[in-house]
Amino acid sequence: MVERLRMLRLARRTLWQALPTVFGILLLNFLLLRLIPGDAVDVLASESGGATQATLAQWRSHFGLDLGLGQQLLAYLNHLAHLDLGVSPRFNLPVGQLIVDRLPNTLLLMISALVLALVIGVAAGVVMASKVDRWPDRVLSLAVLLLYSTPGFWIGLMGVVLFSVTLGWLPSDGIQTLGQDAHGGAWLLDRFKHALLPVLTLATFYIALYARLTRAAMLEVQRQDFVRTARAKGLHPARVALRHVLRNALLPVTTMAGLHFAALLGGAAVTETLFGWPGLGRLTLDAVLSRDYNLLLGILLLSSILVIVVNVAMDLLQAWLDPRIQVQ
Repeated sequence: MVERLRMLRLARRTLWQALPTVFGILLLNFLLLRLIPGDAVDVLASESGGATQATLAQWRSHFGLDLGLGQQLLAYLNHLAHLDLGVSPRFNLPVGQLIVDRLPNTLLLMISALVLALVIGVAAGVVMASKVDRWPDRVLSLAVLLLYSTPGFWIGLMGVVLFSVTLGWLPSDGIQTLGQDAHGGAWLLDRFKHALLPVLTLATFYIALYARLTRAAMLEVQRQDFVRTARAKGLHPARVALRHVLRNALLPVTTMAGLHFAALLGGAAVTETLFGWPGLGRLTLDAVLSRDYNLLLGILLLSSILVIVVNVAMDLLQAWLDPRIQVQ
């Protein structure tokens, strides 16, 4: 009961601290985007081959782009108060609908990549720390160095060339096979095949990072007094490594994982474009190219909320891993 109350106080404190951050991000994004020359109407006019001044004025009036900066900000905040993210000039659809349609695909890609990176990276780090300066440590250290120094997009391209073009084992783009009416296990297998290359491409850098971080943290924790005490008591080496050393070594790993969630959003844009994955990354790129500021604001707001939620979850995980963390 005491532990549960401690976790609840930590979650409540972190969420209260996050509210000013969200508002600051919202205000900064709005001002920066509105100060950029041009708007979505200019892009629409160029795509249609031209438009009269009256037509441009009508379009700007329809999307509220003819108002002053302060009026646009007040109108946007009023829409947000009613849980309305506005309308996308590029797609002529509600921004909320566009984000909801793409969000599950991006979350699938990001969460799968993060979980895969944590599992493989931590496992490799444990082996490296347990066999330090021996051949498993040297081999894994070389593999980790290669993954760390190789750009993710190049790994993705080589994966397409090898597994899609040469061997024909995996599809090269999309989220599912077009025209296939699959159900149950066949549907899951098809989704798995389409997601495998994008997930691996997005996860490779973080696998190397978490492996190096876990190895360094475990080697540092192994020198602590409580570890020597546990060994002196005759505890099994595996129990000492997992329960005493690894549990404390995971604290910096979970901290970095929370910070890297935001970086995964940026990496998802490149990966989704490379593999034709219909997610928020590609939608963000389309919004940037078309100067669709309403859509960009909605995506940035959602991204900041997702990052804050993940960091709250990581704070709770750290409090569970280390009961010494106190909540005021």
